Order: sequence, then C-alpha cells, then structure tokens
Amino acid sequence: MINKDYRPNNIEQKWYDFWLKRGFFSADEDDDVRPCFSIVIPPPNITGVLHMGHALNN
Repeated sequence: MINKDYRPNNIEQKWYDFWLKRGFFSADEDDDVRPCFSIVIPPPNITGVLHMGHALNN
C-alpha cells in the first residue's frame, strides 16, 4: 500500500547514492562520444504568472 504522505528520507538517499556511484555529478571533458547538451533559456521565474509575452520573447 502507498503512503498518503511523502517521506523523502525513505527514498532520496537511495537515489543520491545511485547518482554518486555512476558519476552523475561530475563532468568528463574528454567525452567525445556523446553530444554536448546545454540549456540556453532558463525556466520562467516562479514568482510571476506566465503570459503570452514569455512565448514571444523566445
């Protein structure tokens, strides 16, 4: 049965260890196998309401 409330201690450490073990927090400058990935536009500011101007600016 699924708990009705979220208890992060029960699952987050497991995933953090998984990411550490596989080196997800480190970059390899000599990695020529995979293409580079970058994000040019940051996500919208959460303090404001989205409007059509956000789409027109990008």
